Amino acid sequence: MPEQEMQLTISTSPHLRSPETVSSAMRDVLIALLPVTLISIYMYRWYAVFLIAVSMVSAALFELLFRKIMKKQATLHDCSALVTGLLLALCLRPGTPWWTVVLGAFFAVGIAKELMGGLGWNRFNPALFGLAAVTLLAPLYVGTTSTFAAPLRQFFGSLDVITQATPLALLKQGLYDQLSLSGLLIASPGGALGETSALALIIGGAYLLYKKQIRWQIPASMIATVLVIATFWGNPLENIAAGVPLYHVLAGGLLLGAFFMATDWVTSPITAKGELVFGIAIGILVMLFRKALGPTEGVAFSILIMNAFVPLIDRLTKRPKFGEIPAKKAAVAPARPAVSKGN
Repeated sequence: MPEQEMQLTISTSPHLRSPETVSSAMRDVLIALLPVTLISIYMYRWYAVFLIAVSMVSAALFELLFRKIMKKQATLHDCSALVTGLLLALCLRPGTPWWTVVLGAFFAVGIAKELMGGLGWNRFNPALFGLAAVTLLAPLYVGTTSTFAAPLRQFFGSLDVITQATPLALLKQGLYDQLSLSGLLIASPGGALGETSALALIIGGAYLLYKKQIRWQIPASMIATVLVIATFWGNPLENIAAGVPLYHVLAGGLLLGAFFMATDWVTSPITAKGELVFGIAIGILVMLFRKALGPTEGVAFSILIMNAFVPLIDRLTKRPKFGEIPAKKAAVAPARPAVSKGN
């Protein structure tokens, strides 16, 4: 019986393949953000529609522009620019001038993403980088733009919530009677577009967990850390009775950051242990920002600060190599004194 020739298929890596693509992952993120986006549109009407549209279109155009300048192929089909634009818009308050949104998209997509190597190479979360950039640069351009660009500012009717104190400001002042846990959970005005409904963010986060686009370690550790610190910072019994820990979780951008920003695949640790360390550190920084800087919540800056430490966290919590067996330290027996046979 003649020997059968062995058929071998030779190909380059990767040899482990998955049907998951960047486009499908980004679509899942867009679907997860749909509930809070719809609620923000319901509450702020055309202000929210305009803000989201300007942010997403600007993000897409800046990606095309920068990739054209850098002579790279356009990658709008992966929807990453649209996700960045939507996340940036959800971090901004209704009524934000359109030129601020465009500037934020420039820093988010052009600087934080494309100039750092493109998708998969950015060190910082692009949307939060854009938000931090316009926040820090605001004193430099607000005064100059208000004189000649004021007539160009969008106006879709009165928007009283702009002048209201945010839930975090009321929390800082101890005005718990003006806050409602049910309102913060379901729908509440004040703050950014993405802070309108904690329930919508929880539903979106649950969808991402179900689709296995994120893991539970970062959101759980962030939220648990904030709960613990909010409980024991001051008088624990009074804090629990007043619902302070839950207010700190439901108010502000903690849930948006926990489910959609800190879990960014590129700018978060790759190990489960590293994700726990990452989430706990962010939670500590958030509470320090909230306690030390008044109504400033600092979720964006906390995540960006920890983004810089991700390589260090990965090294300290690195996985063993494939097939590697950790060497166990051999027990060292105490040395015995030599005994002469003649004695």
